Amino acid sequence: MLGRLNHVAIAVPDLAAAAAAYRDVLGARVSRPQALPEHGVTVVFIDLGNSKIELLEPLGENSPIAAFLERNPAGGMHHICYEVADIRTARDRLTAAGARVLGDGDPKIGAHGKPVLFLHPKDFSGTLIELEEV
Repeated sequence: MLGRLNHVAIAVPDLAAAAAAYRDVLGARVSRPQALPEHGVTVVFIDLGNSKIELLEPLGENSPIAAFLERNPAGGMHHICYEVADIRTARDRLTAAGARVLGDGDPKIGAHGKPVLFLHPKDFSGTLIELEEV
C-alpha cells in the first residue's frame, strides 16, 4: 500500500530563518513560501532529489502546529508523509484495520495540490503520518 517517502515535515517557529539556514548553510534548494489557510500553516519545501523536507510554521491562531511549538519552542519533526496510489482505498483499508484518520476522514487538498489524510500518531509508534495520493 505505501509508496515512497514523500517528505519529512519539521515545524519551525520562524520559517524565514529556517529556510535561510537550509539554503545558506546547507546549500539546499528551497521553494517559495506557500500559505495553506485550510491547513493553518505556511510551508516551504527543500528539494532533496528523491524526497523533500517540508518546513512549516503556524498560520493563524487555530493552527494545528501551534500546540506542538508550545511544547517544542525550537521546533522539531512534526510528521512523515508517504505516497499512496489511491487515498480512499488506503483510508478504507486502514480504518478497517483499526487505524484512526484525523479530522472528518475525507481527504483534503495538500500543498502539492493532491489529496492528503493524516493518521493518528498513537496508532503508529507516536509518529503523525500523512498520506498523499500520487
